[in-house]
Amino acid sequence: MTSLSDENLIPLLDTILDEMNLYLSLFIFIFGIVGNILNCLVLSQRILRSNPCALYFLSSSIVNLISIVFGLTTRIMASWHLDPTHTNDWICKFRVYIVFTSRSMSIWLIMLATVDRWLLSSRKGSRRNLSNLKIAKLGICTSFVLSNWFYIHMIYCYEANILDAPLKCYGKNTACRLVTDLVYGLLTIFIPSIVMMFFSIMIISNIHHLRGRIKSVTILSIRGSLQRRQMRLRSTDHHLLRMLLIEVLLLVIFCLPQALHKFYITFKPINSNNNRQDALNHFLYNFDVLLAFMVNGMPFYLYTLAGKTIFRRVLLELLRMFRRKIKLQ
Repeated sequence: MTSLSDENLIPLLDTILDEMNLYLSLFIFIFGIVGNILNCLVLSQRILRSNPCALYFLSSSIVNLISIVFGLTTRIMASWHLDPTHTNDWICKFRVYIVFTSRSMSIWLIMLATVDRWLLSSRKGSRRNLSNLKIAKLGICTSFVLSNWFYIHMIYCYEANILDAPLKCYGKNTACRLVTDLVYGLLTIFIPSIVMMFFSIMIISNIHHLRGRIKSVTILSIRGSLQRRQMRLRSTDHHLLRMLLIEVLLLVIFCLPQALHKFYITFKPINSNNNRQDALNHFLYNFDVLLAFMVNGMPFYLYTLAGKTIFRRVLLELLRMFRRKIKLQ
């Protein structure tokens, strides 16, 4: 009876996986591409582009686009068993290198945005002064260099036609897998998550003092135009902070399963004597990979819901501008 159940389960999981690779990947791909393009357009507008947190969001949207294009295209092809990374070593190496570096850079940019919001919420003027475009650009460049450096080993370690792994394009031996797991788990997921959660708590603890400081600055403002400008800047920072905190929470929820599962597979590889367990392991890991891609595709929709006035207003103004241009043609 157990053998009959396994015979039914394994083809069923393979069929579900093919459907999931096609439809769920296609869904994330379409909505992720559209969302991140709109993000780039909105966040590059004048009212937002001078804000360092918005610059981090803009840069993150750009690398999210790269991750989605290179990562999900092959997964969609895998549903028809046409994934070139399964058989071609160099395509395999190039694809995983781009996906892992872009995802890491995206997460580190959100981490830096969290630190930036903490600096801005600080009671110390010297810390608040560090929240500026110059520091943000330095952080973006640093995250680009580090993310590429940390994953350079993948060019050697990853190969196609790997049988004892959840994907045919995977680390070729235990040492390579362990290095990748440690880099991905610690440097891309765990450490940034801890930093983001820590600074998020620090931001919340500073909010009460920040409100008191803003109120006193507003009262001391003599000119009405200056007062209105300060209120507008406070509103922008408040909505960006809301967007950031929600994104941090969802990032941890969606990315953590893959990081944990990678360690499990390294120490208990697929192709054991238990076919049922191997099939479940293969299916769950592929599902975890798609969950991680959801992080790359969701920011625009998250910002639209959480950004409230500022993000929606800029988006609507942008759409009106496009409509006017179309009418003039």
